[in-house]
Amino acid sequence: MNFNEILYGVAYYDEYMPYDRIETDFKMIRDAGMNVIRIAESTWSTWEPKEGVFDFTHLHRMLDCAAKYELKVIVGTPTYAIPSWLAKKYPDILAVTHNGKELYGHRQNMDITNPDYLHHAQIIIEKLMEQVKDYDCVIGFQLDNETKPYDTCSKYAQAKFVEYLKNEFPDIDEFNREFGLDYWSNRVDDWDAFPDIRGTINMSLDAEYKKFQRKLVTDFFAWQADIVKKYKRDDQFITHNFDFEWHDYSYGMQPEVNQYEAAKCMDIAGCDIYHPSQSSLSGREITACGNIARGIKGDNYLVLETEAAGNHPWLPYPGQLRLQAISHIANGACMVEYWHWHSIHNAIESYWKGVLSHDLRPNRLYKECSVIGNELKKYGHRLVNLKKTNKFAIIADNSSLTGLNEFKLNNESDSNYNTVFRWLCDALYLMNIEYDVIPADPALFASYENILVPALYSATDDVLNALNEFVANGGNMVVTFKSAFSDEHLKIRHDVQPYIINKALGIQYDEFTLPDNVTVSCGGKSSKARDWMEMVDCTTATPVAMYEHKHWGVHAAITENSYGKGRAMYLATLFGEDTLIEALKLFFGEQKNEFDASYPVVIKRGTNMQGEKIIYLLNYSDDEQTVTCHADGLKKLCDDSTVSAGDCIALAPWDFSILYAD
Repeated sequence: MNFNEILYGVAYYDEYMPYDRIETDFKMIRDAGMNVIRIAESTWSTWEPKEGVFDFTHLHRMLDCAAKYELKVIVGTPTYAIPSWLAKKYPDILAVTHNGKELYGHRQNMDITNPDYLHHAQIIIEKLMEQVKDYDCVIGFQLDNETKPYDTCSKYAQAKFVEYLKNEFPDIDEFNREFGLDYWSNRVDDWDAFPDIRGTINMSLDAEYKKFQRKLVTDFFAWQADIVKKYKRDDQFITHNFDFEWHDYSYGMQPEVNQYEAAKCMDIAGCDIYHPSQSSLSGREITACGNIARGIKGDNYLVLETEAAGNHPWLPYPGQLRLQAISHIANGACMVEYWHWHSIHNAIESYWKGVLSHDLRPNRLYKECSVIGNELKKYGHRLVNLKKTNKFAIIADNSSLTGLNEFKLNNESDSNYNTVFRWLCDALYLMNIEYDVIPADPALFASYENILVPALYSATDDVLNALNEFVANGGNMVVTFKSAFSDEHLKIRHDVQPYIINKALGIQYDEFTLPDNVTVSCGGKSSKARDWMEMVDCTTATPVAMYEHKHWGVHAAITENSYGKGRAMYLATLFGEDTLIEALKLFFGEQKNEFDASYPVVIKRGTNMQGEKIIYLLNYSDDEQTVTCHADGLKKLCDDSTVSAGDCIALAPWDFSILYAD
């Protein structure tokens, strides 16, 4: 989906304001060069204070004022936070989870399969759409907000699960065999006697329920999208603000949603990316999570939420807010929107700071937003819809993520699937190698020269054979430990490990343990192995690094193998980032680019709608950095000055430079 300009703006809530200042706010938003606001996703109880009693005063105030100040509007459906009267009238709406029944108060406490919830959610969506359908300023709709299944284990959800299993396994004996339910007498020989899923000790069945819960989210989105489509114009889009696994900030792949499937009913993917700032601002989360978002539909995406100030430690240094905005755009985002405009004066998010502080006066952050907004007004049309053609891809897989949550790498560690995923993502990022994030879909593999496979614990034969074929046809593949260990239902393979792809990898193992004072060295960099290690023996592969240990030193920690026309590397344990980078450099060779630059200078590229090559140089450090150009024919976007081979570009702390070539 293409846009005419970069969308830059804020979430705005007239309902939360301590006094009437909407004219002041919208004029300030416009004067800052912002052009879009997001409204409405959080205020069902304001609009329907009693069942069947509707008051859209605040909605129309925001829409009318947005039209006056020529601001575009994205309207969110308000279904993720239910009003108290609804919970009181229908107590079953509050979700029953593995931890028991929810209490009313926090958001996202409902059962999205409950028929009473769905009935009233449809009413409020339809009422909302009737109110907004005639406003030209409304450009799109956000379905719900950071939606998940909320671990619903209600009678409605579990009944749907049994029907789902009956459809997947018409033969109940096959179902019992596939999930190994003879263990501890867990067989189910009558669908009507299916036990409460919350009691299962069968990890395969538990993982299948989590897969089913992800499907509930997909179905919920499709249901909402069908309602919205009855009202929306052809020029309006449908999106959603997908979020990520949370580590006090956005970290990695979301375990509770199959975002690839969930987004099929949408026109463009959206996301919420929050990250550390100050001395911890590295750009890693902007890239890793942004690449996940770009991969959801294989296209540009919207950042529907990111921080202006946000959490206490995130107050940005001068210049960082501007660098962050441009970093999202350099990664393929067509929109950057802050949550939120004004700091809220009560409730749980009172200290999640917006652009304006609690005094609601213009401040340092507002002034920096104004710099960003007015720069984007000048040249944002040349940055929007940036298309990337990357040679590298990293596979992200929901089933493997769930599998490694069921069977943890190390019960004494927080490491999980996303730890391994980010290990590879961050190494490429620090090497200034741009990459796509793709699902484990064989149809996508041939589009890349290099594929990295983090902990593909659960995989079908088709996927594993396709990876072998990818290497045989000339591709380069890096695979980590804990890959190809189980099938799609977490049944452990009863053959040589790693299953099937041992052909391309040229290795095998049958022992594994937790590292205890084991070291791995490569390219002069040494680090401790941690969390998991496999006792790998080479069949056709060549050892790149052996474990440095008195007893385990006969086994390989890193291997390389030629297979057909391609090559494959195996990483048998988790070790330090510097050591990993040296191993990847050895395997992939030097990646040449137009600039002699290394982290903290990050290079990002793409092609704009005018056919120009756009190059971003981003300085993620508190010190000035200098980079040397190795190409001719480049110009700076800010002033059209020429940059030639041999020229140096100085980047101030937390600053950037954008160049282009015809």
